[in-house]
Amino acid sequence: MFGNWLKTSILFAGIVALFGAIGAVLGGAQGMLIALVFGAGMNLFAWWNSDKMVLKMYNAREVDAASGGHFYAMVQQLAARAGLPPPRVYLIDEAQPNAFATGRNPENAAVAATTGIMQLLSERELRGVMAHELTHVKNRDTLISTISASIAGAISALANFGAFFGGRDSEGRAHPAMAIIIMIVAPIAAMLIQMAISRAREFGADAGGAEISGDPQALAMALQKIEAYAKGLPLPAAEMHPETAQMMIINPLHGGGLQSLFSTHPATEERVARLMQIARGA
Repeated sequence: MFGNWLKTSILFAGIVALFGAIGAVLGGAQGMLIALVFGAGMNLFAWWNSDKMVLKMYNAREVDAASGGHFYAMVQQLAARAGLPPPRVYLIDEAQPNAFATGRNPENAAVAATTGIMQLLSERELRGVMAHELTHVKNRDTLISTISASIAGAISALANFGAFFGGRDSEGRAHPAMAIIIMIVAPIAAMLIQMAISRAREFGADAGGAEISGDPQALAMALQKIEAYAKGLPLPAAEMHPETAQMMIINPLHGGGLQSLFSTHPATEERVARLMQIARGA
């Protein structure tokens, strides 16, 4: 628990410092002050609202016992097995098979799955996936990942804002070249912030999901299926908001290059190998 709060505090401090540095380049001391206030405000806003923002980005619709049917009941049963409060449950009308969890704490958590994943996976495999997502809730990974997604987008927006107004030196003289540098560096910095969300959390969620569901092999099979089908089916919301990709159980993006270099997901092959070790009792 302490480790997660420490990571959250470091992440918040890094975000505010980055906002301040960009503000200083764009507007000197006054710009730095404004950016620091803005960054602190964004942190506070994201703390309380990032889950709602992400769910809205994906046009997720909440379901209940009546509208969610067997899927809703499955999530509630798994939450009880994990010792968690019942989360809100959402569906996303997209063909790509994927799922994520969000929320600032277990008491305010939500899990979301695409209709594509429900059509692709067997009930056994789907249980493994949702157990994985509930492990993120239990480990409180959701707070860090959701806030990092929201703030990374804000940093990129601030960089684009700088492109229009240019950087300035201490005497207020314009430095258009500095704005270009910011446009390049700031989005990379945003990706590095997301890399603060260690790939190890996915391994941890896999292991926890295997424990909650009691079926590590099912989760391994689900990961293989999702990986194979997700590559050929775009997820428009993820492409429009790539900062949210790290929340998904499998990377939903199709690009390469830097995007692959900064991937927050471990190789699926390694995840499957570890799950099969658990299945064998190794």
